[in-house]
Amino acid sequence: MKRSKKIDHRASTFERIMRDPARRRKFEKGYNEFLINEFLLEAMDENRISVRKLAEKAKVSPAIIQRIRSGESSNITLKKLNTIAAVLGYRITFRKIK
Repeated sequence: MKRSKKIDHRASTFERIMRDPARRRKFEKGYNEFLINEFLLEAMDENRISVRKLAEKAKVSPAIIQRIRSGESSNITLKKLNTIAAVLGYRITFRKIK
């Protein structure tokens, strides 16, 4: 007889999903990419800078900026991302995760 897992009904669906290490890693990867996209959109709006002007100042292709903005690019070098952030007046920092 198969034993069923006990479900904690007090925990939200999200909390239950995050207990699974594989699902948690997948979520965190997608969330981090989402944060980069949102950062770029917000910082460009804050600086009132166009895709072309940002690309010119960061010395990258406008296509790279557009792909990051749209979420299509998940493979950008740290050097390029750092340069883009610096043009927008930001610095990339690292913090230890729990």
